[in-house]
Amino acid sequence: MKFFVHPTSVVDDGSQIGNNTRIWHFSHIMQGASVGENCIIGQNVFIANGVVVGNRVKIQNNVSLYTGVTVEDDVFLGPSMVFTNVNNPRSFIERKSEFRQTIIHKGATIGANATIVCGNEIGQYALVGAGAVVTKSVKPFALAIGNPARQTGWVSRIGHKLNFNDGVMAQCPETGETYLLENGNISLKS
Repeated sequence: MKFFVHPTSVVDDGSQIGNNTRIWHFSHIMQGASVGENCIIGQNVFIANGVVVGNRVKIQNNVSLYTGVTVEDDVFLGPSMVFTNVNNPRSFIERKSEFRQTIIHKGATIGANATIVCGNEIGQYALVGAGAVVTKSVKPFALAIGNPARQTGWVSRIGHKLNFNDGVMAQCPETGETYLLENGNISLKS
Protein backbone atom coordinates (compact mmCIF):
# COMPACT_ATOMS: atom_id res chain seq x y z
CA MET A 1 0.00 0.00 0.00
CA LYS A 2 1.07 3.53 -0.68
CA PHE A 3 -0.07 6.30 1.65
CA PHE A 4 1.55 9.29 3.35
CA VAL A 5 1.93 9.67 7.12
CA HIS A 6 3.51 12.84 8.51
CA PRO A 7 6.41 12.00 10.89
CA THR A 8 4.54 13.55 13.86
CA SER A 9 1.55 11.22 13.41
CA VAL A 10 1.01 7.71 14.80
CA VAL A 11 -0.59 4.93 12.79
CA ASP A 12 -0.92 1.83 15.00
CA ASP A 13 -0.14 -1.64 13.69
CA GLY A 14 -3.39 -3.37 12.88
CA SER A 15 -5.06 -0.32 11.36
CA GLN A 16 -5.91 -0.29 7.66
CA ILE A 17 -5.05 2.70 5.49
CA GLY A 18 -6.04 2.88 1.81
CA ASN A 19 -3.87 3.89 -1.12
CA ASN A 20 -3.19 7.58 -1.71
CA THR A 21 -4.51 8.62 1.71
CA ARG A 22 -2.64 11.47 3.41
CA ILE A 23 -2.38 11.71 7.19
CA TRP A 24 -1.09 15.07 8.39
CA HIS A 25 0.51 16.46 11.57
CA PHE A 26 -0.17 15.09 15.08
CA SER A 27 -2.88 12.63 14.09
CA HIS A 28 -3.44 9.17 15.61
CA ILE A 29 -5.06 6.19 13.87
CA MET A 30 -5.65 3.36 16.34
CA GLN A 31 -5.36 -0.37 15.86
CA GLY A 32 -8.58 -1.73 14.37
CA ALA A 33 -9.49 1.51 12.56
CA SER A 34 -10.06 1.41 8.81
CA VAL A 35 -9.48 4.40 6.50
CA GLY A 36 -10.25 4.13 2.79
CA GLU A 37 -8.41 5.31 -0.32
CA ASN A 38 -7.74 8.90 -1.36
CA CYS A 39 -8.66 10.36 2.04
CA ILE A 40 -7.23 13.50 3.60
CA ILE A 41 -6.79 13.29 7.36
CA GLY A 42 -6.03 16.78 8.68
CA GLN A 43 -3.91 17.91 11.59
CA ASN A 44 -4.69 16.61 15.11
CA VAL A 45 -7.26 14.00 14.03
CA PHE A 46 -7.99 10.95 16.19
CA ILE A 47 -9.58 7.80 14.73
CA ALA A 48 -10.47 5.13 17.31
CA ASN A 49 -10.55 1.36 17.19
CA GLY A 50 -13.48 0.05 15.14
CA VAL A 51 -14.13 3.29 13.25
CA VAL A 52 -14.67 2.84 9.51
CA VAL A 53 -13.89 5.70 7.11
CA GLY A 54 -14.79 5.26 3.44
CA ASN A 55 -13.01 6.47 0.30
CA ARG A 56 -12.37 10.11 -0.67
CA VAL A 57 -13.27 11.40 2.81
CA LYS A 58 -11.89 14.74 3.98
CA ILE A 59 -11.47 15.10 7.73
CA GLN A 60 -10.39 18.60 8.65
CA ASN A 61 -8.23 19.61 11.65
CA ASN A 62 -9.12 18.76 15.27
CA VAL A 63 -11.75 16.07 14.65
CA SER A 64 -12.03 12.92 16.79
CA LEU A 65 -13.90 9.87 15.49
CA TYR A 66 -14.75 7.61 18.44
CA THR A 67 -15.72 3.94 18.47
CA GLY A 68 -19.19 3.59 16.97
CA VAL A 69 -18.70 6.10 14.14
CA THR A 70 -18.98 5.01 10.50
CA VAL A 71 -18.24 7.47 7.70
CA GLU A 72 -19.19 6.45 4.16
CA ASP A 73 -17.53 7.55 0.89
CA ASP A 74 -17.16 11.21 -0.17
CA VAL A 75 -17.98 12.72 3.25
CA PHE A 76 -16.59 16.09 4.41
CA LEU A 77 -16.04 16.60 8.15
CA GLY A 78 -15.38 20.28 8.90
CA PRO A 79 -12.78 21.67 11.30
CA SER A 80 -13.31 20.93 14.99
CA MET A 81 -16.67 19.19 14.49
CA VAL A 82 -17.49 16.74 17.29
CA PHE A 83 -18.82 13.19 17.58
CA THR A 84 -20.03 11.66 20.83
CA ASN A 85 -20.52 7.96 21.55
CA VAL A 86 -22.31 7.77 24.93
CA ASN A 87 -25.49 9.64 25.85
CA ASN A 88 -24.79 10.08 29.55
CA PRO A 89 -21.02 9.92 30.19
CA ARG A 90 -19.59 9.95 33.71
CA SER A 91 -15.87 9.76 34.41
CA PHE A 92 -16.42 7.35 37.32
CA ILE A 93 -18.64 4.89 35.37
CA GLU A 94 -17.32 2.83 32.45
CA ARG A 95 -19.96 2.75 29.71
CA LYS A 96 -18.03 1.22 26.81
CA SER A 97 -20.78 -1.37 26.44
CA GLU A 98 -23.22 1.50 25.78
CA PHE A 99 -21.46 3.06 22.77
CA ARG A 100 -24.09 4.05 20.20
CA GLN A 101 -23.64 3.84 16.44
CA THR A 102 -23.45 7.01 14.37
CA ILE A 103 -23.47 6.80 10.58
CA ILE A 104 -22.57 9.59 8.17
CA HIS A 105 -23.85 8.50 4.77
CA LYS A 106 -22.27 8.99 1.36
CA GLY A 107 -21.54 12.54 0.25
CA ALA A 108 -22.74 14.28 3.45
CA THR A 109 -21.07 17.43 4.80
CA ILE A 110 -20.73 18.34 8.47
CA GLY A 111 -19.81 22.01 9.01
CA ALA A 112 -17.12 23.43 11.29
CA ASN A 113 -17.75 23.14 15.04
CA ALA A 114 -20.95 21.10 14.58
CA THR A 115 -21.76 18.41 17.14
CA ILE A 116 -23.30 15.06 16.20
CA VAL A 117 -24.90 13.40 19.23
CA CYS A 118 -24.39 9.64 19.10
CA GLY A 119 -27.01 7.27 17.76
CA ASN A 120 -28.01 9.46 14.82
CA GLU A 121 -27.60 9.13 11.08
CA ILE A 122 -26.77 11.88 8.63
CA GLY A 123 -28.41 11.01 5.30
CA GLN A 124 -26.62 10.90 1.98
CA TYR A 125 -25.65 14.31 0.61
CA ALA A 126 -27.16 16.09 3.63
CA LEU A 127 -25.52 19.32 4.77
CA VAL A 128 -25.20 20.08 8.51
CA GLY A 129 -24.36 23.76 8.99
CA ALA A 130 -21.44 25.12 11.01
CA GLY A 131 -22.08 25.06 14.75
CA ALA A 132 -25.22 22.94 14.50
CA VAL A 133 -26.03 20.46 17.28
CA VAL A 134 -27.60 17.33 15.78
CA THR A 135 -29.85 15.57 18.31
CA LYS A 136 -31.88 13.52 15.81
CA SER A 137 -31.19 11.91 12.45
CA VAL A 138 -30.98 14.11 9.35
CA LYS A 139 -32.71 13.06 6.11
CA PRO A 140 -30.84 12.57 2.82
CA PHE A 141 -30.29 15.89 0.96
CA ALA A 142 -31.53 17.87 4.00
CA LEU A 143 -30.06 21.19 5.11
CA ALA A 144 -29.93 21.22 8.93
CA ILE A 145 -28.79 24.24 10.99
CA GLY A 146 -29.00 25.58 14.53
CA ASN A 147 -29.05 24.33 18.12
CA PRO A 148 -30.77 21.97 18.20
CA ALA A 149 -30.39 21.37 14.48
CA ARG A 150 -33.57 21.77 12.45
CA GLN A 151 -34.13 21.07 8.79
CA THR A 152 -34.55 24.37 6.95
CA GLY A 153 -34.48 23.13 3.37
CA TRP A 154 -32.93 20.78 0.87
CA VAL A 155 -29.60 20.70 -1.00
CA SER A 156 -28.49 19.08 -4.23
CA ARG A 157 -25.90 16.33 -4.47
CA ILE A 158 -23.21 19.00 -4.91
CA GLY A 159 -24.48 21.23 -2.11
CA HIS A 160 -26.64 23.92 -3.73
CA LYS A 161 -29.89 24.93 -2.01
CA LEU A 162 -32.92 23.56 -3.87
CA ASN A 163 -36.08 25.56 -4.48
CA PHE A 164 -39.24 23.49 -4.87
CA ASN A 165 -41.33 26.31 -6.34
CA ASP A 166 -44.08 23.98 -7.52
CA GLY A 167 -43.83 21.86 -4.38
CA VAL A 168 -42.75 18.76 -6.30
CA MET A 169 -39.64 19.34 -8.44
CA ALA A 170 -36.41 21.31 -8.16
CA GLN A 171 -33.31 21.61 -10.28
CA CYS A 172 -29.69 22.01 -9.20
CA PRO A 173 -28.54 25.37 -10.60
CA GLU A 174 -25.08 24.01 -11.44
CA THR A 175 -25.61 20.45 -12.72
CA GLY A 176 -29.21 20.66 -13.92
CA GLU A 177 -30.05 17.46 -12.01
CA THR A 178 -33.74 17.20 -11.15
CA TYR A 179 -35.00 16.33 -7.67
CA LEU A 180 -38.47 15.11 -6.69
CA LEU A 181 -40.16 15.86 -3.35
CA GLU A 182 -42.60 13.13 -2.31
CA ASN A 183 -43.98 12.44 1.18
CA GLY A 184 -41.41 14.68 2.87
CA ASN A 185 -38.39 13.07 1.21
CA ILE A 186 -36.46 13.94 -1.92
CA SER A 187 -34.86 11.76 -4.53
CA LEU A 188 -32.69 12.36 -7.53
CA LYS A 189 -34.69 11.82 -10.72
CA SER A 190 -33.02 9.33 -13.03
